Amino acid sequence: MSELDRQEPLTQQDIEAYRCIAETQQPPAGYDVTRLVTMRLVDPDPYTPGGYIPHDPRAAAQSITTAALRSLSSIVHQLNQVPALERLADDFDPHRLYGGPGSEFLPSAAQMNARVGEVCTAAADEICSIQPGEPADRDPAILRLGVERTRSALLRGVHVRSLYHRSAHDHAQTRDYVAAMMADGAEVRASSAPGPRLVMVDRQHLFIDNHVIDGAEGNSGWHVFDRAAVAWVRSLFDLFWNMAVRWQDIGVTASPLTERQWRILRELAAGYTQEQVGPRIKLSRRAVDKEIAAARDALSFRTTFQLMAWYGRAQQERPSDG
Repeated sequence: MSELDRQEPLTQQDIEAYRCIAETQQPPAGYDVTRLVTMRLVDPDPYTPGGYIPHDPRAAAQSITTAALRSLSSIVHQLNQVPALERLADDFDPHRLYGGPGSEFLPSAAQMNARVGEVCTAAADEICSIQPGEPADRDPAILRLGVERTRSALLRGVHVRSLYHRSAHDHAQTRDYVAAMMADGAEVRASSAPGPRLVMVDRQHLFIDNHVIDGAEGNSGWHVFDRAAVAWVRSLFDLFWNMAVRWQDIGVTASPLTERQWRILRELAAGYTQEQVGPRIKLSRRAVDKEIAAARDALSFRTTFQLMAWYGRAQQERPSDG
């Protein structure tokens, strides 16, 4: 009989057979007593052929308990070696690194805001953010929460850097918010091409918009914590940051064009037609034509070709356009 057979629970036949032997009777006809003998519940009677002597089942139970504890002790001893074995992985192929689990989808704006707040509250080193869209009035309560969160991080010694669309400088509410952040020590820059919207904390946490789940809520997003992905985006942030102009330097060199006109010219220079520019920057074709005409008038040009030639030269004097 195998060890597995010995560990199987007693059947009703086993119980009936033991009861018969305990009452000095023969086990039921056809029953194989081998299992009861293996478990030391009975032994053959040397003086009675075909007879058996019953034993106290509590002794068998104690024997099983002792064996189980011995086995459990061996298992615990083996598990205790696992942490040390895992540490040895640092010495095996040290050039191979894994970023760990990748990301988590946060299906609503409320969940995104809550998670960003939780991670920023625990920030210890730096918070980097990009707000690429043209500014719009926001709930004052949410703005106050943002100011308080940023101030708290700065007071803990966290380095805060924020990158905005250049048009945000002309938006009163955003300008006041940025002024409050900078007063507490944050660094802020602006660019006409600031990059994708994101928040990055301590080079470990990255929050980005959702581009994976179709039909998801508009302000849903992803919390990314893969080391390689976050490090790559961190380098991308530095690239956009270095191309931007300091917030306090905006307006020092007066420009004859508005930020919207600069943006239209940039799209035209990239090869888009006037019909294509409108949908890209959320303006009608008529509005695009009016802005181009206003830019020509501001520079005393008669044609759009003259305007674009001037734009090419002006780019060398306006590096903050990226």
